Amino acid sequence: MSLIYLQGYPESLLAQVRQLIAEQRLGEVLRKRYPEGHAITSDRALYDYALTLKTQALRNAPPLNKVIYDSKIKVMKHALGLHTAISRVQGGKLKAKAEIRVATIFKQAPEAFLRMIVVHELAHIKEKDHNKSFYQLCCHMEPQYHQLEFDTRLWLTEQALRGRES
Repeated sequence: MSLIYLQGYPESLLAQVRQLIAEQRLGEVLRKRYPEGHAITSDRALYDYALTLKTQALRNAPPLNKVIYDSKIKVMKHALGLHTAISRVQGGKLKAKAEIRVATIFKQAPEAFLRMIVVHELAHIKEKDHNKSFYQLCCHMEPQYHQLEFDTRLWLTEQALRGRES
């Protein structure tokens, strides 16, 4: 089986994932580790959720103009979420607007996975590239960021096995 969501991880780790899949235990392991879903299913609730995280960790960052679930994001073709900075001329001034879009599949994900996606996209407000500063900022906002990113990729693998991928 191709582990497309886990490309770049060490072969020893991938072997463990393949073992869980062969034993049909991947979903069980994830449900045990992350038993709770979330009730953040509307765009307004997602905006409020992202704004709370931003206020806690990125007080001096530019404002968020829009945070929505986007059914057009296909996890395989894009990322898990998207951050865009839209610049428009209004009057004689250049105005920038920050938008975050999260793949709709995360409405059904455990809250920790949604948090990881939102933290990732919020970090792009300050750091555009996936560099050391970017990941330090992610870990500042969510100390378990790297584990959550890996587990989110495991969850997406399990969703694909069940035919539920976005």
